[in-house]
Amino acid sequence: MKAFVTGGTGFVGSHLVERLLAEGHDVTALVRSQPKADRLFGARAPHYLRGSLHDTDVIARGAGEAEVVYHLAALTAALGWPEFHRVNVQATEKLLAATAGRFVFVSSFAAAGPSEPGRPLRGTEPARPVTPYGRSKRAAEEAVERHAGEWTIVRPPTVYGPRDVELLRVFKLARWGLAPVFGTGAQELSLIHVDDLVAALLAATAVPTRKSWFVAHPETVTSRELVTAIGREVRGKAPWILPIPGFLARGALMLTGAAARLAGKATLLSPDKAPEFLAPAWTADPKPFETAAGWKAAMNLERGLEHTASWYRRHGWL
Repeated sequence: MKAFVTGGTGFVGSHLVERLLAEGHDVTALVRSQPKADRLFGARAPHYLRGSLHDTDVIARGAGEAEVVYHLAALTAALGWPEFHRVNVQATEKLLAATAGRFVFVSSFAAAGPSEPGRPLRGTEPARPVTPYGRSKRAAEEAVERHAGEWTIVRPPTVYGPRDVELLRVFKLARWGLAPVFGTGAQELSLIHVDDLVAALLAATAVPTRKSWFVAHPETVTSRELVTAIGREVRGKAPWILPIPGFLARGALMLTGAAARLAGKATLLSPDKAPEFLAPAWTADPKPFETAAGWKAAMNLERGLEHTASWYRRHGWL
């Protein structure tokens, strides 16, 4: 298979590139920094196209020659909607226009919006994103849905594993015995280990086209259970849980958001994220994709956290 990958040096993208190369596929990755790519992949490296999603000629060369385009590059934090729209929506439209083969779009649970406690989403529900990021990913999905060719949309929940810097923050706090949670810690969550997500993306090339799918491990955990499990993994016992009431969470997000704006930087910890952090549930049922693709997540939370913590320690991250 000849594959073109955007976001190939990112957390999920780098794992996808490694898996494609290991299976003998012909891989081209869009990169902005070749030194970073060289550090990641070493001697076993893909072909590189240097540039951005807005470089029309580069995109045309990469997407036009590929049998499968895996589109992972996106902004998760921005200074405002125009920036989200430019990168997450307009760049996706340009990439679609250049794509000759199958298009696999890595979207986000945020595009669908939160679920209700005890009622995981199955993919048939109307999308109700609650953040600018989620709305930008849903707008990108709509662009994909208008595409005349073959396409598949994959919506993962929280992804964790080696090289993940987001959950690493929780690991570091838990190592010191502290674990803050929004609200009471009752928020229900679906998660997926990066290795399982990569396997799902490869399986997505064989499922019926022109459909959206949730991919996740079938177990559901609360945010309190998640941070407790991380604490036990990194220090052998449960951390001290610090509940953050909604009003305090919103106030803290206003302060961090204001500080980031003054510095001219985007941050995930902005007031716009409050509806996401405080939603009662973000859970999805992977059974439809399991049935269609013959795929099943292999890493439960206990095994996945052990694998992740081991990698962090070996590489000096923890």
